[in-house]
Amino acid sequence: MKYLSLYIILGVMLIAGALSFFFYKKSMREEQEILAKATYTIQNRWEFPQILGEVSGIAWVNDSILACIQDEEGVIYNFNLNTSEITHDIRFGTDADYEAIALNGKQAFVMRSDGLIFEIDDFTLDTVDVSPFDTPFKAENNMESLAYNPKTNLLVTVPKDRGLKKDRYKGLYAISPETRTMGETPLFNLDMKTKTLDSIQKKNAEDNFFPSDLAIHPKTGEYYLVDGRNLKLLILSQSGQVEALHNLNRYHFEQPEGIAFSPDGRLFIANEAAGGVATLLEITLEE
Repeated sequence: MKYLSLYIILGVMLIAGALSFFFYKKSMREEQEILAKATYTIQNRWEFPQILGEVSGIAWVNDSILACIQDEEGVIYNFNLNTSEITHDIRFGTDADYEAIALNGKQAFVMRSDGLIFEIDDFTLDTVDVSPFDTPFKAENNMESLAYNPKTNLLVTVPKDRGLKKDRYKGLYAISPETRTMGETPLFNLDMKTKTLDSIQKKNAEDNFFPSDLAIHPKTGEYYLVDGRNLKLLILSQSGQVEALHNLNRYHFEQPEGIAFSPDGRLFIANEAAGGVATLLEITLEE
């Protein structure tokens, strides 16, 4: 009887080991197939600490630091690329739904989902001066994108859910940090029925693309818009022409919510945990 129990235990262990090896090989094979079809290459991968599990926006600070926000707390976190740790954090507001961050040197701009922008004079200090200002956007627009264009000294944003005027269009708008005003006319409109989005045509045109963040390429001036719901990366020219649409596989991009460039053009995308681990990926794209 004693030996029978031992044989049963050994048999279970062997079966478990065989199944583990099978699923490991299957997972490796699936990843290889995904990578073979992907139009991007992952250069580096980091795991965010738990506090950034709901990461919602990122911005380049220097060669070792990204400024990050998450959508529950009014705090800017400095994430160290060398150590994968938070090296500094500063509270700028009460807990709320903060969705995007843009930097102009030490000056930071954080956008809440209802369109309110918080201007922080110097986010590197332990105590900061914060001055919020309104935009024409409301909660129904669900604002999650913000980028700073150093060539024009303007902030650029785009609504995620509903456009300001037409359901079919979501406009990219410029906001002046100096006057705190936004032009009534968008830089250009993104047509939700453009042929480029044919592969994700939904019943409602406004559901075809949900910008969860945007970044401006430092060399080309192109706009990079990431969609965390449909898992797409859309590239637009400075005039709004569609340059490319990349599919982001959920195997690598669980829920892309933030995007940023380094000054030399390195591309970073941040993913919410979505039940797993929040990650930061540095990728290169096929041309």
